[in-house]
Amino acid sequence: MKIGARFIRNGLCEFTVWAPFVEKVELRIQLSEEQLIPLQRDDYGYWRTVLEKVHPGVSYSYLLDGEKDRPDPSSYFQIRGVHEASLLIDHGSFQWQDAGWKGIGMAEMIMYELHAGTFTIEGTFDAIVPRLDDLKDVGINALEIMPVAQFPGERNWGYDGVYPFAVQNSYGGPDGLKRLVNECHKRGVAVILDVVYNHLGPEGNYLSDFGPYFTDRYKTPWGTAINFDGPYSNEVRNFFIENALYWLEHYHIDALRLDAIHGIYDLSAKHFLAELSDRVEEFSLEKGRDYYLIAESDLNNPGVAQARDMGGYGIDGLWCDDFHHSLHTMLVDEKEGYYEDFSRVPHLVKSFQEGFVYSGQYSSFRKKNHGMSSQELPAEKFVIFSQNHDQIGNRMMGERLSSLVSFEAQKLAAATVLLSPYIPLLFMGEEYGDTAPFLYFVSHGDPDLLAAIRRGRKKDFEAFNWQGDPPDPDSVETFTASRIDWDRRSEGKNALLLNYYRKLILLRNTVSAIAHLDKNCLKAWGDEGKKVVFLRRWKDNNTVLAIFNFNKVDVAIPEPHLERTRTLLLDSSELVWGGPGTLLPSTVLSDEPLLIRAESCALFADEHH
Repeated sequence: MKIGARFIRNGLCEFTVWAPFVEKVELRIQLSEEQLIPLQRDDYGYWRTVLEKVHPGVSYSYLLDGEKDRPDPSSYFQIRGVHEASLLIDHGSFQWQDAGWKGIGMAEMIMYELHAGTFTIEGTFDAIVPRLDDLKDVGINALEIMPVAQFPGERNWGYDGVYPFAVQNSYGGPDGLKRLVNECHKRGVAVILDVVYNHLGPEGNYLSDFGPYFTDRYKTPWGTAINFDGPYSNEVRNFFIENALYWLEHYHIDALRLDAIHGIYDLSAKHFLAELSDRVEEFSLEKGRDYYLIAESDLNNPGVAQARDMGGYGIDGLWCDDFHHSLHTMLVDEKEGYYEDFSRVPHLVKSFQEGFVYSGQYSSFRKKNHGMSSQELPAEKFVIFSQNHDQIGNRMMGERLSSLVSFEAQKLAAATVLLSPYIPLLFMGEEYGDTAPFLYFVSHGDPDLLAAIRRGRKKDFEAFNWQGDPPDPDSVETFTASRIDWDRRSEGKNALLLNYYRKLILLRNTVSAIAHLDKNCLKAWGDEGKKVVFLRRWKDNNTVLAIFNFNKVDVAIPEPHLERTRTLLLDSSELVWGGPGTLLPSTVLSDEPLLIRAESCALFADEHH
């Protein structure tokens, strides 16, 4: 069932809203004067009417039982915020220029996560466009945009959205997002949109006035759980499936990143996510190109990404937090919270080889066995990172790696991600070592809600033993402190780091052994005592060996495990990358001992490459 206010043709608009328990629904609309128009109910609780001589830009709302005046749950634009009337939008009026765009395969993606409000001073979609060419020049070919569904106020991470179909007004609204996607596609850059189907935010959330969208059978850490499997859940599932298809159809989004699917509770025989992936596959077949779903989950359940005919959900990709935790604890001496389960060389070795580190063994942090083996999942199913909005923003002071580790360690982290067999994701500013924190910020209007958020944030950090109080989420200064400083990318070591990222991505794209994402064509091993990890990858006759030294001192490697004479393709400690200078020869004999710099990565290839 299509929902919302949809223009059928010029001036003819269909209004459809689901409200199964309401006795009367009236459309309040501003035409030449305000009118109240009754809607007709069908057997499933959908109310509908069709109006002529209606034009975009007109405001409207629904009057429920003559008492509650509410915006459209499927509103396309809340130009005056979450509490006011909805605005009619004609999606057919935008002039797209991406007719030849066929998308990018996930295995070829170099993802770049950004927050539209802090990526530029202006904090708009249009302000992102002038930076696209610079990102493309580094090698970025997929933007992942944090949630843009309308939230209260002007400052928010986006996970407090309450109108899943409406594009945030302060970012530039529907046309602003379309212009950004259009410009990305013209440059060969895919767009991934973060969507939230596990909860809605608290302020401006009027869905319960319309119907049983929520359930008290389950609880989430962020709010009331959504009713995906109880009575009337067919229509709730329809709401969110239509939302997913809406982004793909009307905004030409290439992939959706599904936030925290472990908060989507569904005991139906066919899980909501399996139904969603089924519908997206149908949409892909209809359009003649692939659209993707990428899930964030902390369950370490490979079934999420397995085919539906094998009992899985058919999701195309998974964020792999285990890789981040393994890498982070090798770089930073932190053992609190979920980091207590990591910090050893074998953890990173296993993640290189399989993806998930915890595949059924006991987790000290969780106090139970955790996960299942991901050994059989193809490498292109995993998205990995050294930083992202969660891992930075859920630190009390929002520190990036650039504020926690040395410059050499930043380069080591970049190489670990970009030379892996998985899909890499960078967080905005990472590519040049921006030091701005990414803090948690909101702009709610309810003082009691703000007080609860402050208490909740402080409680979240108890497991990490961080001292002091977190910055006030409601403060404008907390928000502005989180803006990246784009101009730094052309200065000193920041410029060197940017060039280093560019080089790594170039190697990833041009060296077949690295470009080929296949866990069956690699071997990883390590030396716990020396804190060194080895990664050999191959494709046909091309073989590379990466040596990652996480030690804070230079390390001698008497047996480098080179099968034949090798050429040094990259050493992160080279002077050209702002390092202390390499200790390695340009050509290495198979039995020649090596001395590798502290906190560095060396990449070797067959001599004939």
